Amino acid sequence: MKHLLKMLDLSSEEITEILNLADQLKYEKKHGIPHKLLEGKSLGLIFEKASTRTRVSFETGMYQLGGQPIFLSSRDMQIGRGEPVQDTARVLSRYLDGIMIRTFEQKEVEDLAKYGSIPIINGLTDFCHPCQILADLMTIREYKGKLSGLKMSFIGDGNNMMNSLIVGALKTGMSISVACPEGYEPDSKVIDFAKEYGNKFEMFRTPKEAVVDADVVITDVWASMGQESEAEKRKKAFEGYQINSELMSLAKSDAMVQHCLPAHRGEEITEDVFEAHADEIFEEAENRLHAQKAVMVKCLSDK
Repeated sequence: MKHLLKMLDLSSEEITEILNLADQLKYEKKHGIPHKLLEGKSLGLIFEKASTRTRVSFETGMYQLGGQPIFLSSRDMQIGRGEPVQDTARVLSRYLDGIMIRTFEQKEVEDLAKYGSIPIINGLTDFCHPCQILADLMTIREYKGKLSGLKMSFIGDGNNMMNSLIVGALKTGMSISVACPEGYEPDSKVIDFAKEYGNKFEMFRTPKEAVVDADVVITDVWASMGQESEAEKRKKAFEGYQINSELMSLAKSDAMVQHCLPAHRGEEITEDVFEAHADEIFEEAENRLHAQKAVMVKCLSDK
């Protein structure tokens, strides 16, 4: 595996391999078994979007793997002052063993991979969020013992999370139903991909239709980073899209809830539902560390 640019690029087998390795690395971390698989390697971390979980989990993960993380803020880089991405890619390829980038445009990630000669890991773009989805799948498999045959339901915006969850769910044998208001649908490339899976993918306008018999219910904030000016408009558009106890009563009685965080309690999810599923949600947050370590090993290890 050379890069992790988007979920669409991964095969079902590659996803399973990443999840299996993540499980192993999590076990080793819990039992104090060293795994310095990236000793002597350095990973540049480019952040054009702020982050809590992505930065801490990548820095800590790289340290635990014996490598060196180097934080690169866009404020400190020439890329933030107009240097072409292709030049940045070629320069950093001569210093680093890999790059993780969290940015706005998917094209920037793809261009780094195109012009550089080192592995590129997508830490989030407006189009997709592959690292988060791998952590979600890892968590669901931990709690449910499998992925294939389960039903996932995503309620909310057709954003990077919905785009990536649709792909991740279908590639691992799950079915997925999503509910979003008109004008907030997932990317057309993702819809085209999902159509190949027939009735394993369904899109609804009402959350009640989407969550029926769901094994796992997932949501995200209504206004993502960079959409703050649309917050009020989006609050109106997503009225009725809240994950609450009434909605959860339509899912399976043992349904999980996942949220990539940060959560706006009282908006996309109620306080009581969030707290009832807090263990699952924070296990999901922890699993960002283990899933990303697996991705780093797959991309950067010589073994």
